[in-house]
Amino acid sequence: MASDDLRATRLEKADQLRQQGLTPYAYRWPVTHHAAELQAKYADLAAGEAVETEVAVAGRIMARRVFGKLAFFTLQDESGQIQLYLDKKAFEAQMPDDPAAFDRIKQLTDVGDFLGAKGSIKRTEKGELSVYVQAFEILTKALLPLPDKWHGLTDVEKRYRQRYVDLIVNPEVRDTFRKRALVTAAIRRYLDSKGFLEIETPVLMSEAGGADARPFVTYHNSLDMPLYLRIATELHLKRLVVGGFERVYEMGRIFRNEGISTRHNPEFTSIEMYQAYGDYQDMMTTVEELIVTAAEAILPQAAPSLQISYQDEPIDLTPPWRRITMHEAVQEKTGLDFNQFSSLDQAKAAATTAGVKDVDGCDSIGRLLNEAFEQTVEASLIQPTFITDYPVEISPLAKPHRSKPGLVERFELFIVGREIANGFSELTDPIDQRQRFEAQAARKAAGDLEAQGIDEDFLTALEYGLPPTVGMGMGIDRLIMLLCDCASIRDVIAFPLLKPEATTGEALEEA
Repeated sequence: MASDDLRATRLEKADQLRQQGLTPYAYRWPVTHHAAELQAKYADLAAGEAVETEVAVAGRIMARRVFGKLAFFTLQDESGQIQLYLDKKAFEAQMPDDPAAFDRIKQLTDVGDFLGAKGSIKRTEKGELSVYVQAFEILTKALLPLPDKWHGLTDVEKRYRQRYVDLIVNPEVRDTFRKRALVTAAIRRYLDSKGFLEIETPVLMSEAGGADARPFVTYHNSLDMPLYLRIATELHLKRLVVGGFERVYEMGRIFRNEGISTRHNPEFTSIEMYQAYGDYQDMMTTVEELIVTAAEAILPQAAPSLQISYQDEPIDLTPPWRRITMHEAVQEKTGLDFNQFSSLDQAKAAATTAGVKDVDGCDSIGRLLNEAFEQTVEASLIQPTFITDYPVEISPLAKPHRSKPGLVERFELFIVGREIANGFSELTDPIDQRQRFEAQAARKAAGDLEAQGIDEDFLTALEYGLPPTVGMGMGIDRLIMLLCDCASIRDVIAFPLLKPEATTGEALEEA
């Protein structure tokens, strides 16, 4: 039957309910138990046995099997599924004033409807735990049918576009978002226990900053001024440290006007945290503890091992994790020691010989080192690894390394070949910070869409004094991808941004 015909049939059933003095859209149902709770409580109930207790459940009908005077529905709630055992004799005995009850539930319900049911507990002869229904109410009449086939590559975009249907029919998708909630709650509990305070910072900003990224631009009509959606929370959180808070963080949405891929979404969730009187070595230890805490929140309690798998790749999260400088990592892979080069031309020639491509765009040895790292090392960092001591040219907000000229005290955490976290000893010298902002502004004026301008108010804050501080930012979505073994960032974002579906005319034009 065509979709329009199915919808029309369901509308007719809704009208029939109204004609019987009932509403197809109820107001409430007193739920006493959920499916998983009943499955666990009566796991040892033998086939054929019953328990004279009253339970009330509610959920969506996922399957219907009707056999004359008997029917069996599969009911799904947030926790799982349980069978409803519908017996016409029981209905007649329990609801003598409603002789049409069994025919109504048999004829006017469909897969997808919400149903409330009361009854006792029974395990059928075939071993299926069931609610032996003695009273019911149709709670919501669904007008659209659930898809018969939802899995497969051809349906991936539709699953993202209609996530609500994806959640209904794919329990593993619901499980991913349940785990996401457990992870974010565990992270907040960990930080709160360490004395960190979560403080919200602005989403609308007069000057985007805190990262190299192209911002989204909007406009405030009343103030008559352009504004940017934030690309990081860094600069405002550090203002809070200037103001006297010693440990602050924020977990929230970040917006970057960049490409979309399996690892990138223009709207994503990050956590940034700042700690006074610590440095990047301290923060690496905190990151280890934070991620282990997040993993333990969703790993099976029976096997508290920190061994996980990502896309069939075994990962060991047991700390301590390896710490290696960027220079050392590149030298391991290429044999190149960038500390030995006396000129940029010499370094470019050696890098080219070692297989590094596109070196002409690098205007310093530091940028060339980073290019060599990204091309030759990054993808190989499968086990948790901290890469440390970055070139100053690519780290405009990090503190100069205390013993290595040209470098900063910065780390990035890599797992399965991708960056998970980025942190550094914060730059506290307002004069040095201004010079780096000016260099960024020059890049912006030259056409670099990811470079930012000068945040004068932040520089003013620094001149009041920022204590020794360490900061870290981590992409929550990438962390969830790792812990839930999801290949695409869209799998862990409930409603990822998608282009509108083309109309028939537009589709013909494109073709």
